[in-house]
Amino acid sequence: MSFEELLDLASRAVGGSVVAANDEFFAERDNLVNPWAPTFTPRTFGAKGQVYDGWETRRRREPGHDHAVLRLGAPGHVHGVVVDTAFFTGNYPPEASVEGCRADGYPSAAELADADWFPLVERSALLGDTRNRFPVDAGPLVTHVRLTIHPDGGVARLRVHGIPAPDPGLLPDTVDLAAAELGGRVVDCSDRFYGSPGNLLLPGLAASMGEGWETRRRRDGGNDWVQVRLAAPGVLALAELDTSHFKGNAPGWAALTGPGGEPLLARTRLQPDTRHRFRLSYDGPVDGARLDIYPDGGMARLRLYGSLTASARERLAAPWTDQEAGGG
Repeated sequence: MSFEELLDLASRAVGGSVVAANDEFFAERDNLVNPWAPTFTPRTFGAKGQVYDGWETRRRREPGHDHAVLRLGAPGHVHGVVVDTAFFTGNYPPEASVEGCRADGYPSAAELADADWFPLVERSALLGDTRNRFPVDAGPLVTHVRLTIHPDGGVARLRVHGIPAPDPGLLPDTVDLAAAELGGRVVDCSDRFYGSPGNLLLPGLAASMGEGWETRRRRDGGNDWVQVRLAAPGVLALAELDTSHFKGNAPGWAALTGPGGEPLLARTRLQPDTRHRFRLSYDGPVDGARLDIYPDGGMARLRLYGSLTASARERLAAPWTDQEAGGG
């Protein structure tokens, strides 16, 4: 599996933000974590020149380099980084490096400057107008990353793909065990023609049909489905099947089963453009669920609320109690 199939831990969609940058003269640092793809409109000029959808610093006239510090929306273990220089052609940085650190709590930019940073991506060459991909050997827990560009220039997006590691001490007794920001993820599905099934597990409400999962129209008498791995094993109590924005293309019915065939929700009728909530019928622990929709269509979100098993809480706690993980 490509590391880009893993959650972007830095995305604004899961609460990521840019907490500091030494320079953002031409374009704001906050663009680095926007979840949508970069855009560009030629000959669109503002007071400081061509408008860019990214982070761009001024031209350096002295030795040094520029940097931006990001707080991950979902702390976790990094498996890959994308330094996207989309539309930056004559003004992209020729090289970049990326570091990570673990800094518990909510440190300020000044406090992060003194954190114990370790390399994720060594200083490497970049290409302009390119998704520069860098696999990372997953190591310690990371809460923040620092992008350094050598010496200056523009970067459209920084994607930090990995596996979330939520702090169980901050989780309530009942939680959405399928949530992407906690480590839930889609491991397989029947069709992703109009929209990614991973959208089902993103936080918040979908703003449009384009932010959900939608399959093509079936003509074979079968049905579509998606398989979800929970963030950790738990006992599920409540499901939310949200068809918001899907009106003429919502599924007619849906069902949920556990990975061993355990019946969680019998085939049930759905309504278009509706947030449905259902009590689940199985009271044993599961580590995943399959959503079947009949026969096809689109859904905005899937929530699976339940409680972690005791062993799952212990496993989630391990990276947070490892004092050798680094920190500041």
